[in-house]
Amino acid sequence: MDDSDTFIRLGLALAIGFLIGVERGWRERGEADGERAAGLRTFALIGLFGGIWGLLAREIGPAPLGLAFLAIAGALTLFRWRETQAEGSHGMTTLVAGLITVSLGAYAVLGNMAVAAAAGVATAALLAAKEWLHAWLRVLTWQELRAALILLAMTFVALPVLPNRGFGPYDALNPYEIWLMTVAVAGVSFIGYVAVKAAGKRYGSLIAGLAGGLVSSTATTLALARRVRAEPAGWRLPLSGALAASTIMFVRVVVVVALFGPTLLGRLAGPLAAAALVCAVASLVFNKPGSEAKGEGVEPVDDPRLQNPFELRQVIGFGLLLASIFIVTRALTEAFGVESSVALAAVAGLADVDAITLSMTKLTGTDTYATATLAILVAAAANSLSKSALALFAGGRTFGMAYLAVTLAALAAGGLVAMVQP
Repeated sequence: MDDSDTFIRLGLALAIGFLIGVERGWRERGEADGERAAGLRTFALIGLFGGIWGLLAREIGPAPLGLAFLAIAGALTLFRWRETQAEGSHGMTTLVAGLITVSLGAYAVLGNMAVAAAAGVATAALLAAKEWLHAWLRVLTWQELRAALILLAMTFVALPVLPNRGFGPYDALNPYEIWLMTVAVAGVSFIGYVAVKAAGKRYGSLIAGLAGGLVSSTATTLALARRVRAEPAGWRLPLSGALAASTIMFVRVVVVVALFGPTLLGRLAGPLAAAALVCAVASLVFNKPGSEAKGEGVEPVDDPRLQNPFELRQVIGFGLLLASIFIVTRALTEAFGVESSVALAAVAGLADVDAITLSMTKLTGTDTYATATLAILVAAAANSLSKSALALFAGGRTFGMAYLAVTLAALAAGGLVAMVQP
């Protein structure tokens, strides 16, 4: 290792400590000088301390690094004990963050710099997410947490032993792929489900729509439309939330394709991004500034259709829907050719765009890429139009026509990009 590499690694150790120190120092920025606990400078020096002792360990062996770690751990523990005695607080976060900082400082010198940097950023992000994580724990019920834990346990136990080959009619059912896809979609939906519960009341229809779109853009649109029916004069903020949910629907399709059918991404990313952009801009336009501050439209999207995606009934139901679409897609392809998948997508997309998207990602032949792409776009369009019908009938003429106008503009933008792209 030459001198330039050594300086870079020591600089990274210092930067990791500085980054974590920024977060720690920001939380205590209101304290007077001399009253703040370990902050920006202290954590930056702890990171550099770890880097220097990592450098010594590389030269003379690991024993000095171990002794240095014990020394800094003892100093931080003593400091925390004194602070607890003086203030009566019992938090351990700063102590643990200090130990992680010195460890990452040493690893930045001895190991992979990219891994050390990523771990440092992850640590700072986790520390900064304190309020959100606590809000998440407050709104999550034991039944919801238990359902998530049971499903994750079943996944990590069952997934490795599930056969990764075709079974059933037309060999269309691959248990490994179906379970993996089902859990992946449920995981994304669960994040949105928790976000709706944690953020809906604080941030209003726009954020609730974004989070609700991760669960179900259709259910979110229906819930917001019903709110408009109860209070017709306040239709703009619910419309903003519904359009935000539609934005997330298009983004979800891109993410699903990127994960399970990346070869289709080049054809789909442009049209879906154009449609998402139109919906996003319209959502911001209708999100009238200051409405949340006045207390308008800040209720959460509370609708029984927004169910916990990790409930076993929900997961099994989506898995069965996915398996059914796989079988029907293969049967139609065998009987009428791959072009019949487009008609199936138009029908299936009315209710759920994820399942048909996952099904189309399995059409991997080079001669089927165009058909698979068209089918996914048709499914997204059908889903958007079905939500427009819900918006019109459940939310009234003003809300529904505005939603339909934006939807048609989004589909037109996506279609135009699809036609002009090579």
